[in-house]
Amino acid sequence: MEKFIERLKELRFQKGLSQAQLAKETGLSQSAVAYWETGKRIPNAQAIIILARYFDVSTDYLLGEED
Repeated sequence: MEKFIERLKELRFQKGLSQAQLAKETGLSQSAVAYWETGKRIPNAQAIIILARYFDVSTDYLLGEED
């Protein structure tokens, strides 16, 4: 999950978004984004798909399975 945490933060920073802004843009909750970025919770499959589509990356990339 470490790679997911790194990639989520990196992609969010590249777009210049706060956690709250990312949540608003994707329809996810800000608290969920915060939990994921701190490793306190693991996102479900639907959230991973939403994030991958939003950032225009594959789910494998987001999860650290490919570069």
